Amino acid sequence: MNKPQLTPIQQQFRDAMSSLSAAVNIITTNGRAGKCGLTATAVCSITDSPPTVMIAVNQNSKTNATLKENGVVAINILAKEHEETAKDFAGLTQLNIEERFRRHAWCEGAHQLPILQDSLANLQGEIIQTMEMGTHTLFFIELFEIRNRTGGAALAYFSRAFHAVGDEMR
Repeated sequence: MNKPQLTPIQQQFRDAMSSLSAAVNIITTNGRAGKCGLTATAVCSITDSPPTVMIAVNQNSKTNATLKENGVVAINILAKEHEETAKDFAGLTQLNIEERFRRHAWCEGAHQLPILQDSLANLQGEIIQTMEMGTHTLFFIELFEIRNRTGGAALAYFSRAFHAVGDEMR
C-alpha cells in the first residue's frame, strides 16, 4: 500500500508538530460497538466548568466509529513505565485488540470502560459533541469520573520518540 505523497506544507507541519512535546494517553471505550483503544497525544483540556476535554481521532481509525457508537470514553494518562503499552495501542507491535488488553493491567471503570490500573490519571466521560475537521474527528467529552495517582514521571512524545518527563517526587 503506497502512502500518498505529502505536500511541502504538510511535511513542514508534521516536522513542526514533532517539536511539540505532548503527553501520551491511551483512549479506550466499551459498549454496544465493542471494546477498543488507541494511543493518542491529541488530548486537550477545555474547561473545568463542567470538566471537559477534547480528543482528536483519525477518521480512518476503527476506534473513531466505535467511540461514536459507544458514546463513552476513558483517557488513561500514561506514566513513563507505560511505553510498551503505548506502543501496543499505537499498533507498533502488531498485537490484536484482545492481546493488547490482556498484556497489561486493566480494570473496569464506569460503563465498563477499560481503565489502566496504574496510569497517572484516568478521565472517564460522555461524548457530548463531535466535529469533523480535515482527516480527524474532534470529540468533546464531559467528564463524570476522574482518578489520580500520586507520584511518578509522565510519558511524553517529542521528536518522534518517547521520553520520561518529571520526577518521582511530584
